Amino acid sequence: MVIAKEAPVKETIVTRDNVIAPVQKNIVYETRGLDLWYGEHHGLKNINLDIYENEVTAIIGPSGCGKSTYLKTLNRMVELVPIVRTSGEILYRERNILSKDYAVEELRTHVGMVFQKPNPFPKSIYDNIAYGPRIHGIKNKKILDEIVEKSLRGAAIWDEVKDRLNQNAYGLSGGQQQRICIARCLAIEPDVILMDEPTSALDPISTLKVEELVQELKEKYSIVIVTHNMQQAARISNRTAFFLNGEVIEYDETDNIFQNPSDQRTEDYISGRFG
Repeated sequence: MVIAKEAPVKETIVTRDNVIAPVQKNIVYETRGLDLWYGEHHGLKNINLDIYENEVTAIIGPSGCGKSTYLKTLNRMVELVPIVRTSGEILYRERNILSKDYAVEELRTHVGMVFQKPNPFPKSIYDNIAYGPRIHGIKNKKILDEIVEKSLRGAAIWDEVKDRLNQNAYGLSGGQQQRICIARCLAIEPDVILMDEPTSALDPISTLKVEELVQELKEKYSIVIVTHNMQQAARISNRTAFFLNGEVIEYDETDNIFQNPSDQRTEDYISGRFG
């Protein structure tokens, strides 16, 4: 049985009548009855999941359970695999992104992606960040300079690279390269940032910097992160979805998932009994 519940929102406000009321969060993504097949393989099964604005949503589960596949449906990268077919709906801001009249180019101006391994372009640091804005038609050098600085500051790496913007991004450390990739994502001013195990190839210090950055970024962006690291999910996310064999077994506020899961399979996974 699939448990995909919407947990009560803990944040509250006090009204003029001194009544404590829950804060209603906007939903960014609504996934409704999503099924996905790789040829004959049923990779995702009846996924029903809401992603909330200005939160970090973690997706956890063992290898091959559908985590990254689901993430890639959110910006339709999964369509790069020719044998993939889907049914159901994914509503982004109330529009079905799987509809034929929703241009993938439009979607990706709103939804950025950060991959498992840092993948800067073989260009200067400056050109990496300016790439997206240039693609979108921005040519003015002063405007590009402002975007580059703002994006690098947003990714908490400006002070480390401001004196070497014309140097190749490959000369940076792995952790710095990943933050350059995050800055490149921020340069297109997305609404949502998807992260596919963004710290799995990084050392502990770089991992901590990226985690701190994620916490800062959720003030402006909605973030969905796939991670194998249970401690990371517990540290940085507001909500956590546990995937197993292509299904959402449980979806709840992160504290509830890790302290009081509703499904025994969730308990078994987070306690290390399998996975």
